[in-house]
Amino acid sequence: MANQEGIKVESTCYHCGDHMEESSYVLHQHSFCCLGCQTVYQILNDNNLTSYYKYNTHPGKSQRLQKEDLSYLDEPKIIEKLVDYQDDEKIIITFYIPAIHCSSCIWLLENLYKLHDGVKSSQVDFMKKLVSITFNKNELSLRALVSLLHQIGYDPKITLQDVVKESKKINQGKLIAKITVAGFCFGNSMMISFPEYFGMAEFEKQYATLFGYMNLAFGIPVLFYSASDYFKSAYLSLKQKRLNLDVPLALGIFVLFFRSSFEILSQTGAGFMDTLCSLVFFILIGKWVQQKTYYHISFERDYRSYFPVAVTVLEDKGERATQLSDLQIGDRILVRNNEIIPADAILLKGNASVDFSFVTGESKPVEKVLGEVLYAGGRQMGEAIELEVVKAVSQSYLTKLWNNESFKDYNKQFDTFVGYISKYFTIGLLLIAVSAGLFWIVGADSNRAWAAFTAVLIIACPCALALSSPFTLSAALSIFDKNKFYIKNTAAIEQMAAIDTLIFDKTGTISSPNASTIYFEGNLDAFDKCLLSAICRNSSHPLSREILKWIGEIDQQLLITDYQEFIGQGQMGKYQDFELFVGSASFVGTESAITDGSVVYFRINQKIKGYFTFEQSWRLGLAQVINDFKADNYQMHLISGDNDRRADSLKLIFPNNSHLLFNQTPSDKLERITWWQREGKKVCMFGDGLNDAGALRMADLGVAVSDDINNFSPGCDAILDGESFEKLPRFFQFSKDALKVIKISFVISILYNIIGLSFAVQGTMSPLFAAILMPISTVTIISFTSLMTRYYAHRRKLI
Repeated sequence: MANQEGIKVESTCYHCGDHMEESSYVLHQHSFCCLGCQTVYQILNDNNLTSYYKYNTHPGKSQRLQKEDLSYLDEPKIIEKLVDYQDDEKIIITFYIPAIHCSSCIWLLENLYKLHDGVKSSQVDFMKKLVSITFNKNELSLRALVSLLHQIGYDPKITLQDVVKESKKINQGKLIAKITVAGFCFGNSMMISFPEYFGMAEFEKQYATLFGYMNLAFGIPVLFYSASDYFKSAYLSLKQKRLNLDVPLALGIFVLFFRSSFEILSQTGAGFMDTLCSLVFFILIGKWVQQKTYYHISFERDYRSYFPVAVTVLEDKGERATQLSDLQIGDRILVRNNEIIPADAILLKGNASVDFSFVTGESKPVEKVLGEVLYAGGRQMGEAIELEVVKAVSQSYLTKLWNNESFKDYNKQFDTFVGYISKYFTIGLLLIAVSAGLFWIVGADSNRAWAAFTAVLIIACPCALALSSPFTLSAALSIFDKNKFYIKNTAAIEQMAAIDTLIFDKTGTISSPNASTIYFEGNLDAFDKCLLSAICRNSSHPLSREILKWIGEIDQQLLITDYQEFIGQGQMGKYQDFELFVGSASFVGTESAITDGSVVYFRINQKIKGYFTFEQSWRLGLAQVINDFKADNYQMHLISGDNDRRADSLKLIFPNNSHLLFNQTPSDKLERITWWQREGKKVCMFGDGLNDAGALRMADLGVAVSDDINNFSPGCDAILDGESFEKLPRFFQFSKDALKVIKISFVISILYNIIGLSFAVQGTMSPLFAAILMPISTVTIISFTSLMTRYYAHRRKLI
């Protein structure tokens, strides 16, 4: 492809890699999709930082989005709440930057000091997508720092939830310390136990007692420190009159230590301290694997991460950025195009066209007139408007919706296979141990009775069973991760396998906000299309790009003069004697001919040539997804806050026995979920907006569908990237495969236990036998679960 000067340029943007039909932005023989991407390249080039492009192809992020108003970052109260540390000279702040994705990002962000002398240092945490920046506040303001990051394409995501800072993080420091202690003791105990296993020479027998005491010394911290959580869990379980897997684990660990201590102190044997240390070490590793989570994704978001940090308040002296918590009833505020309305307020000035889809599910923007109340959470889609706050943020409709008692987060107790089995496993283990002991007591052999009783509790300790679930599910978690399906924890995968009823929201869930179907009503000849293409090429608005795609290639490119674009309204320009207008009905000077969806009119001089209507398209593969779920015998229903204008097309996609419910309030959705659960159904809810928050929490499994996982999504058990929507049936099949692997590994562990019990009940189990059998069973289970999980993932075409 060539530009007007005949220079050969790329068909993709050199900075971000976006596909381009044609580019008018060319610099150093590189083409860019927009002025923003070209500016980033120019900044890096001027500062000798073009190595950024050498490490990865197209490492940048598209700069087509509008720049955010950053005036609130000059407010001392907001700065104080955002920063990690500040004194008279320097500030340290940590930003979450969703655009971090490759080595080029790390290199550039850690070289910020080359772009501005005020930046003293910066360090990137790649996994968490965080960058910690230290800067001199006398040389560089916080607002200027964020502006600098914006200029190079790395906008930090700053929300009200960041200001409140109530993030719930799993602290694995104590667990890692316990694993370290257990691992150290295991290695040393095994080393000094080798002479006992392979026979001691006369010289070594002199140190047998010393080796025994050393083993005892290694066992004490493992018992009282590393294994302490298992004893606490077992105690709480028994106190609540129920049995979990930690009960037989704690019993096995205690018997191992008690018998080993007795043999060492009485010098009647070498004990099993190395086995004790290895057992605790491996089950702690399994626990660590089970706690795997996604550092860069929050599953507990609330309305505060949707709200802006500050709002523009209008005063006699001018505009002032005010943090949201300081907003008062009676304040006059300015809400610009694409900004969120932060509190319930009355419209005082301007034309309001408010998108409430995220709050109510209704996809059509609502037109408001002067004097009407605009509810918090709506997004202004037109010109800047002035509002007067009538309710405090804490009393707004949106806040009340979120804080509704029926929407509160339920502590979901997922039923797991291991939890179910452990109740019967513990009872069976104790019966076998007692029976073996009684058998030898009746046979008048008390020594063998003691050996058999303790050996059964030791050898049948469910170490392999305790490892099968975390290793299988963590492997499954990584498979889901690679396919852009982010599940909150491993227990949710088992819950996913039990689901039999699927509930879908419509707007933003089964329809894609990034794809639309375009229709034109009117009459355009070839020259009209040339004029329309010429004016739309000047705009980066998504609807303008959709119109250009609809027009297709144009042989004759016309030069537009006197071009102007009015945010939220439309665009105008001239070509010779033709005056061109593209935009809303009011912008082109006509009455709206249609009420549903987005509408764009085209006027040449005084004649309306027609109008385009845009509606969200169904997600790619929706019909196939529904058919696949139907084939797997899932019940499917749709609950939407939107109207029923597309009900007929949905009836053709969903099965005949499906309920298609429209105009549903958040409370209606919640009641429907509860009703199905009372019918004995295991319900999974798919949603995307605040109006789905209660349903997502009440459902047995709540999945938030998002086309940008870094943007707001309600609290849930999993987040599905919109790109992977067509893989949903395979995800559910794979969750059942993972549960199948756990059950098979349980059978394998039982076989190992049967082998071990055949020796244990006879009271002839040696330390060497235990030291060999338990690690072999552990390695077998870990290998089997990992290989089988990958096999099923490959079978489902997920890898």
